[in-house]
Amino acid sequence: MRANESKEMTQKPLPPHLHIDTLAVRAAVDKSQYGENSEAIFITSSFTQPDCETAARRFAGEEDGYIYSRFTNPTVASMEKRLAALEGTEDCIGTSSGMAAVLLLCMGLLKSGDHVVCSQSVFGSTIKLIASEFGKFGVQSTFVSQTDLSAWKKAIQPNTRLFFAETPTNPLTEVCDIAELAAIAHDAKAYLAVDNCFCTPALQRPAQMGADIIVHSGTKYLDGQGRVVAGALCASHDMIKNKFIPVMRSAGMSLSPFNAWVVLKGLETLSIRMQAQSANALQLATWLETHPQVKRVYYPGLASHPQHALAMQQQSGVGGAVVSFDVTGQDSRAHAFHLIDSTQLMSVTANLGDVKTIITHPASTSHGRLTEEQRLAAGIKQSLVRVAVGLEHIEDLKTDLLRGLETL
Repeated sequence: MRANESKEMTQKPLPPHLHIDTLAVRAAVDKSQYGENSEAIFITSSFTQPDCETAARRFAGEEDGYIYSRFTNPTVASMEKRLAALEGTEDCIGTSSGMAAVLLLCMGLLKSGDHVVCSQSVFGSTIKLIASEFGKFGVQSTFVSQTDLSAWKKAIQPNTRLFFAETPTNPLTEVCDIAELAAIAHDAKAYLAVDNCFCTPALQRPAQMGADIIVHSGTKYLDGQGRVVAGALCASHDMIKNKFIPVMRSAGMSLSPFNAWVVLKGLETLSIRMQAQSANALQLATWLETHPQVKRVYYPGLASHPQHALAMQQQSGVGGAVVSFDVTGQDSRAHAFHLIDSTQLMSVTANLGDVKTIITHPASTSHGRLTEEQRLAAGIKQSLVRVAVGLEHIEDLKTDLLRGLETL
């Protein structure tokens, strides 16, 4: 038999009740007739149909089948199936970036006149998108303290449709009580969306605590090596099918097959990477707390963190891989810049989630488009430095930071 005359493969269904680490390696769409062990990349814009009647049924949503890669593609579907399995949700939809996922979330669930209650400590671009861009179209928003449940309750209006939280937050690692927020949101007949970028399902599964939608930037830990830009929403099958796919078909914030494949492969090592990077981060945070040039360290794994007990409960006893800290000194911005510029090993960039350690100044990068008032409300000072800890040896990371700390 020639290679291009492969017999049709018999698919073995996955057994039930698999551990999350097994799902990270095995959950995917069925293999093709060639029986590939590593999932294939289907780089095609469209898919041929056997006849007009079948095409009509598939375009109308009356029959399953791949049509056009803007909203149906087997490689993207494999990534979606795997991520949904890890998060413990019924379904998932991939997007071109993490911010495209937030955009799809808002376009799918909100209309003019609706109201959003959002943490004031979320990623800067999320604040800008909800407050400024959707504000132009009549969507109202109120930003509250991430950790003050009473503030969330007080912000509720008759037209509140969505709660949006990020836990831990970027960059101060504030942790919210997901179960309590879900109860408050549901009492108000609103959805709760949780950005799970920092923890990923390897450490935290918000759907198990009542969250309705899980938001991801696949650019970060899901890929894990800083190679592609990607995003996703995990939710119920009904919500994905009836709220998000129709918007995707019209607006096209689509995840490319190649980027989906890279994230799909990244998910296979997600758990071991998150455990190893979190262990490095805990060591670094513990060490930074003892340094005289460090005013304060923000890391959920430290006993000094205000939400330490809650974080250990929600995050499977692991603090995550992001450490932020304030440097001492009157000219705090200059001192933060000096520390960052003195490093020789860490990458100076605004990304995170890479196996290479990244150091950045949030006030002038990721949150640079916010007003000073917005930054201060979120607790982001000019003295703040964020380190997304990678897989380098911990002693090398300490030595790299000491170059700046000892010369402040």
